[in-house]
Amino acid sequence: MTATLLSRERSIAPPGWSRWLVPPAALAIHLSIGQAYAWSVLKTPVQTSLHTSAVGSALPFQVAILVLGLSAAFGGTTVERRGPRWSMIMAAIFWGAGFLVAALGIVAGQLWLVVVGYGVIGGIGLGLGYIAPVSTLIKWFPDRPGLATGLAIMGFGGGALVATPLSTALLSAFGKTGGGLALVFVALGVIYLVWMLLGAALVRLPRASEGVAAETPVPQGGVPAASALKTPQFWLLWVVLCFNVTAGIGVLERAAPLYQDFFAGMSTPTVLAAAGTAFVALLSLANMLGRFLWSTASDAVGRKNMYRIYLGVGALLYLLLLLIGPGNKAVFLIATLLILSFYGAGFATLPAYLKDLFGVYQVGAIHGRLLTAWSVAGVLGPLIVDGVVDANSGSGGSPASHYTTAFVIMIVLLLIGFVCNELIRPVPERLFIDGTGAAAEVEEGVAR
Repeated sequence: MTATLLSRERSIAPPGWSRWLVPPAALAIHLSIGQAYAWSVLKTPVQTSLHTSAVGSALPFQVAILVLGLSAAFGGTTVERRGPRWSMIMAAIFWGAGFLVAALGIVAGQLWLVVVGYGVIGGIGLGLGYIAPVSTLIKWFPDRPGLATGLAIMGFGGGALVATPLSTALLSAFGKTGGGLALVFVALGVIYLVWMLLGAALVRLPRASEGVAAETPVPQGGVPAASALKTPQFWLLWVVLCFNVTAGIGVLERAAPLYQDFFAGMSTPTVLAAAGTAFVALLSLANMLGRFLWSTASDAVGRKNMYRIYLGVGALLYLLLLLIGPGNKAVFLIATLLILSFYGAGFATLPAYLKDLFGVYQVGAIHGRLLTAWSVAGVLGPLIVDGVVDANSGSGGSPASHYTTAFVIMIVLLLIGFVCNELIRPVPERLFIDGTGAAAEVEEGVAR
């Protein structure tokens, strides 16, 4: 019975189904797994409760992003084969279970168990939950892929906007150490499990033979995932994503401490801590809105042009932060909010860029493999920022000056990504298949 309910065939939309019912299902998943972007709210309580360092308390987040990319890469073809409902339910189970195992780690006082729970188990849920809604929406909105992917991935960026006040309220209610912190993890796991299961119940696949809600046809052609991995376009885009993500995720993972370091001495520690929490929420809002607005704009101006903005202007914004130094709140906020909007938009524009280059066929599997760049960046970004700050913490100077080397590294990475984006050319037509019988055989081969 369960296998029948979760089969791909049972998730195909009935005649007359509106494609506009799919974005809410995608948002339910992405708003939940987007909690990862609010890790900085839990970072200090975990660090204090487990008596670890800033680098140690970043490990659960880093491993979660690493496993996200790996699970998306290895599970991408399975998601295409089994359908979005199965994938979303598996994502809900793994994501919820990850919080519960992490809670055990808090109670036991073992950081490694928190890493296994939130990072490894939860990371599998992140990967499956990330790609399933995106590949489904591209099939429903082949005419507006930037808008479609922006709708879903906006939720991932906005997850922290929900998770930040929710986590703060739970920390106030249960406590920030020991058993209280463990209860926070349990509550978050249960809440997200229920919410994601509701999204899985709503999702549907389009009927290819009847078109998308009688509005637009569903194109089936494209480049198989195995062939896409052999093209320079795939690997150039891999570098573009990796370095764009590295430049944003290092700031995002350390958002609250970053704000407090840049404005240390200007307010009391209590006020700075509250402002740091508000800063996390603002970054989440910029991350969320950037994913929708910039990605939607890419339908008009083109994906390559949008990445020129993300990478080129992003490098200039980091340079601006270096030049103004600490104390200028207006410039600091504008620069960091734009950097995070470009960071999020890079994710949202990516599936549409892939669709433009490789076609819609197996776009979910190609997307999953490309997300290994996110895995690398998820480790690289926090490692650069936390590592540089920890290394400079005893060297004197203002806390803000400890970030100088990290920001210079980010500028260099963004410029390298800019060059790689310029080198991307259209994929040769000989690699495309028509998506009919021959395509099905290729998909079976990739799946095996």
